[in-house]
Amino acid sequence: MPKVVYITSQGEERVVDVPVGTSCMEGAVQNLVPGIDGDCGGAAACGTCHVHVDPNWIDKTGVAEDDMEVQMLDLTDGSAKDSRLACQIVMTNELDGLVLRMPESQH
Repeated sequence: MPKVVYITSQGEERVVDVPVGTSCMEGAVQNLVPGIDGDCGGAAACGTCHVHVDPNWIDKTGVAEDDMEVQMLDLTDGSAKDSRLACQIVMTNELDGLVLRMPESQH
């Protein structure tokens, strides 16, 4: 099963198995990863799963292109070129080892 490395804003790492076809937000919420709330349940409507994709992975995850995701990221604190909503990153075997960093705040 592919793994995701979630890194909190304090630098704490949590390595979590995330099944193929599951969003990185769901993987985090189901494993109680601190810093990802997923308040809207994955509808890209709240921004509480904002993450920064590690530069080594951005080519595989892609950048935010969907209008809804882009607009939500525009409203989040600390949004940058490497920002994504974790609910919009769906796990594949090719993403095994993906590194995601959480911002200081999700609100």
